[in-house]
Amino acid sequence: MAAELIVRLQGLTKVFGEGAGRVEALRGVSLDIDAGDFVAIMGPSGSGKSTCMNIVGCLDAPTGGHYLFRDVDVGALSQDQSALLRRHYLGFIFQGYNLLPRTSAVENVELPLIYRQVGAKDRRDLAMKALFDVGLKGWEHHKPNELSGGQQQRVATARAIVTEPALLLADEPTGNLDTARSHEIMELLTGLNRTKGITIVMVTHEPDMARYARRIVQFKDGLIEANDIVEKAA
Repeated sequence: MAAELIVRLQGLTKVFGEGAGRVEALRGVSLDIDAGDFVAIMGPSGSGKSTCMNIVGCLDAPTGGHYLFRDVDVGALSQDQSALLRRHYLGFIFQGYNLLPRTSAVENVELPLIYRQVGAKDRRDLAMKALFDVGLKGWEHHKPNELSGGQQQRVATARAIVTEPALLLADEPTGNLDTARSHEIMELLTGLNRTKGITIVMVTHEPDMARYARRIVQFKDGLIEANDIVEKAA
């Protein structure tokens, strides 16, 4: 049975500025991502990888081409509809964690559920389970300044998965971590991909982190230069 196609990019272009300041960030990017895939996006600064990620995350719109999410043309959606897509189907992990500093881990994880108007008891139960899933049982009531960088990124990951997103977008998720903590986070993401079937698209500049993915897509000068299956050790 053919895999479900979750993301299809068709000839995406993105232009910033005009005249002498005009920059073509994307110059005709086409890419398919199946449900359950784990894709690492790499490329030098200015290659277009972050621009592409922002479009997939409905944080920006392309200048040309099409972005289809489960066969829905995202470019045809209103701002409200795009916001609903983001809220109900996408999860985000950022390099900087983006946790509320005066708020406990469990309260940080509850935030996306508040936007969904989930009741207080169900919200707390789901947040506690998400923290358990990322290995933070016993740390639920600690604030970010009482957690290590790796633990803060685990809280951010729990917040991203508590809504059971169809697609998880991770932007340099190990960028602020040391080597040991980086591998811990990548093992966590790999496990979520494998056991929960969450589709993951991750931007990274670290080749050893990219190798945790199933595919590595290389960007250069606004185009896809390579799209390779990662060969895993036996």
